[in-house]
Parts: sequence; structure tokens; C-alpha cells
Amino acid sequence: MDPEALKKYSALHPKPAGLSLQYGTAGFRTRAEQLDHVMFRMGLLAVLRSRAVGATIGVMVTASHNPEEDNGVKLIDPLGEMLHPSWEEYATQLANAEEQELQQVITEICQKAAVNQHKDASVFVGRDTRPSSEKLSQSVIDGISVLGGQYHDYGLVTTPQLHYMVCCQNTQGQYGKATLEGYYEKLSKAFTELIKQCPSSGESQRRLKIDCANGIGALKLSEMKPYFPKEVLIHLYNDGTKEKLNHLCGADFVKVHQEPPRGIDMKPNERCCSFDGDADRIVYYYKDAAGRFHLIDGDKIATLISIFLKELLGKVEQPLKMAVVQTAYANGSSTRYLEETLKVPVHCVKTGVKHLHHKAQEFDVGVYFEANGHGTVLFSKAAESKIRQLAREEKDDKKREAAKVLEHMIDLINQTVGDAISDMLVIEAILALKGLTVQQWDAIYTDLPNRLLKVQVADRRVIATGDAERRALTPAGLQEELDGLVGKYRLARAFVRPSGTEDVVRVYAEADAQGRENADALAHEVSLAVYNLAGGKGAPPQPI
Repeated sequence: MDPEALKKYSALHPKPAGLSLQYGTAGFRTRAEQLDHVMFRMGLLAVLRSRAVGATIGVMVTASHNPEEDNGVKLIDPLGEMLHPSWEEYATQLANAEEQELQQVITEICQKAAVNQHKDASVFVGRDTRPSSEKLSQSVIDGISVLGGQYHDYGLVTTPQLHYMVCCQNTQGQYGKATLEGYYEKLSKAFTELIKQCPSSGESQRRLKIDCANGIGALKLSEMKPYFPKEVLIHLYNDGTKEKLNHLCGADFVKVHQEPPRGIDMKPNERCCSFDGDADRIVYYYKDAAGRFHLIDGDKIATLISIFLKELLGKVEQPLKMAVVQTAYANGSSTRYLEETLKVPVHCVKTGVKHLHHKAQEFDVGVYFEANGHGTVLFSKAAESKIRQLAREEKDDKKREAAKVLEHMIDLINQTVGDAISDMLVIEAILALKGLTVQQWDAIYTDLPNRLLKVQVADRRVIATGDAERRALTPAGLQEELDGLVGKYRLARAFVRPSGTEDVVRVYAEADAQGRENADALAHEVSLAVYNLAGGKGAPPQPI
């Protein structure tokens, strides 16, 4: 480390006075103009992490579903997974260090994490389409360069594509080629092989309208179009040529507002989906003949995939253990369907993709999706190896064919992280193979009406939770109050949890009824209980 070079470059990326940021599940995320110093320092950190693990690390410049004015950064670990929790702390320390402390903090990280500063370092860099991303990406490269790291700048890529590239690089090409062409070829080949086996269906079955949130997904899907079979008719909307990123469109908007995005013309029973700004989330939806909007979120995506995989696993007759991982936000109807009808074990973990991913790794086949549409499927090395062996060597025709379908699914799924493009192709292949319409998929089970609210409090830390955030441990008496309220309604459930980013408490409630009245009433009553027992600010929550 050259102290003078570090000092000189750091001065070009000064830290705003008094700014303090925390590295969380989404990395760092805030207004773009406040992030220049953070980007430079994450370049430094990526070099240290690369030297510590002896592998390529990724740095993605994105703020996902946030407004265009924001930006952010997340680091990617060697197998395409999220940054190890112990290094999240180092990221926070480095981002918040004053200029004069920077060298000292780097030295301390090297000591604590046993970083050999003489080792080679390799970093892959990618960015989304925000106006601020190119400049901020250059700040990351400055940080990598000043510590003598090597970098490959992929430029404009989706977040999942960079995760994929990092994994390919560190598995010496076993997972795939660390190029965009390699990504397109691997996914499109697996998809093509799958739909070859489909019963012939009309053009409408292959037609899909995609809201790209005016983000990177539009650019990458356009590049990928030539790789698709001619039967696939995808139509891109909100492609970034006219409107702002994530503005009144995208997966987060559709999920939160339960309405179609701006800029997409929906005909009755037409299949549509939305990506988010960096293309790692996806939700589906349609309008029925009466014009009613139907959302198909992450829970229903996980259910469709689970039904399909369970059928195939049954056909290959191998003792492979499959499970679904959800959070407390999963609709109760989905959990009941999976456990009681499909007979698949369901595990609930704390909110945050890293918790779901980690739990899913415990099974031969682990399906995980957050309700917001972020998720994927993980296959253990042993399960993958067994499936590939059966696809080559199994004498029984039916078992061998089922194993081949599973093998193509393994190649189509981006196992490093939730990936809207990969998930979309998985869903389209399953719908085609099973001959399902979007309405039939939606009808697998009926969601319980639910409501999400926020309650302003003086200090969100007064709320502590347990049992994967499903129960309030403090303040005293709150959980008993919630139990009493939930007991008034049929098939009801409610929980509260402190926000990770603002001084509010998030309230979730669901209850059975023909309309939304019971869920709305329960959510309001729970909000009042939080307001009264956890030090609410401002006016009390009003009835919905």
C-alpha cells in the first residue's frame, strides 16, 4: 500500500462531513451525490476481500428499485453470493472513516481478516443505467487501482449477471463462461431444450409483455432476443427511452400498489410481468375479463416452481430432500398450500435475501422467494451430480427423461442470486410444459387479503422480535395485545418489525374475508397497538 497515493486519491473522493452510512442487505444505498467516497472505498475493500479469499470479487453499482436519483453499491463474494456478514462490518467502518483515519482502518482490516497485501487481487465491476452510475463506477475503479488490484469493467449489466460472472470466474468455467454471451447462450440453450418438449400451443401461450422498469433489463433482454427460439414472443415496455427509472413502473411499484405499471396496455387474461431496476426481482399479473387486476407475486412463483420440481423428483425416484424457504411476509395461503396440499416442508427465516439463501443451502433442492419477487432455486452439489448422472446413464426411459428436464432446469436457473431474466424463462418453460394459462396458475390457491402499514415511532429499537420476526419480544405486553386482536378474525395473522432504514415499525396483517375489510381492520388495530405501546409519533393511525 502506497500511503501517499492513497492520500492523494482519497482527497479526490472526499467524505461529506457528518455523513454516516450502514452496509445492509442491499449494501449501501442513498442519494447518488453522497456516494462518491463510498464507491472509492468499496473499490479498496473489494481488493482486500479478494486478497483475503484468493478469488475474484464483484462490485455492482445499483440502487435496484429505488428512484433514479438514488444509487448504491453491493459487493459479491466468490461463488456469486452476497458479501460475508463479517465483512459488512468492515464495509461500514471503511465508508464512515474520516480521511486521516483511512490508512489506519485499512491496516486494522488487514490484521483482523489476515489479508496478505502482497497477493494478487481481481475485481469485476458492473453498473445499472442510472445517470450517476458511470461516474460512481469510475470511483470504484480508482479505489481498486490505488491498492494495485486488477479489474474487469463489464459496464452495463444486470445485478444477477455480475453475480453469475463472478461465480463462473471462480469455478474455472464449471458454472459457465464469464461473459455476457456465455450467460445468454447457457440460459437460452437450456430454455430451448425445455420448450422443445412442449405440446404445441397457440401463439398467445408464448406471448409475454414485460415491463422493464425503464432499467437495465430492457437493454439486456434486447441483446438476448436473438438467442431465443422464434416461438417466444416477448414485447418490452418501459424500456428506458422515454421515462425515468422505476417511475410508476417496475416490480416494486406493481407489488406495493397492486396495480399495472404505467406504459403497458393490458388486454383481458394477457400474461404480463415486471422487472425491477436492476432486474433481480420479477412479479407477474393479468386483468380478468371483468377488468380486475390480479397480482402473481413471489409466493405464487415459488409454488409453481415447487409443484413442477416435486413432480420431476417423484419421477426420478431419488431420495432428494426438497424444501421451500419463506419470510413472515409470505401469504398464509401459500404456506398452507405448500405444507398441506403439496406436502413440501416450509421454513420461515428473517427478512432479507441472505437469510433465505443461507437456509436454502441446507437442502438437496431449496426453493426460496420473497413475496416481492426476489428468489431462486438452489441444488446441492450432490443432487446436481446425481441428476446429471441419471440424465446420461438411467436405463428407464421415463426416469431418464425426467432427469433431463431437471438438468435443463439446473442450467436455466441462476443459482447465485434471484434473477428476473432467468426466473422469467423458468416460469415460461413451466407454464408451456404444463399447458397452464396465467389464470390457471393464479387459481392454484387464493391469497388471503393482506395489508402492509408503517407506524412512525420515536425509536424503532424499542421493538425486538423473535421466531423469524413473527413475534414481538419487546415492548412488554405488545405480543399479548396482538394475539388478542388476531384471535378476533378467521385465518388471521399479524406481525410487526422495526424497519432497517427509517424510524418506523412495519405492520403486516392478513385475514380471511370476501373483501379486504377484515385485513384492513386488523392492520389498523395492530398499528394502534404499536403506536400506544411503542411510543408513536405524530397523529395516531387512522382507520383504512
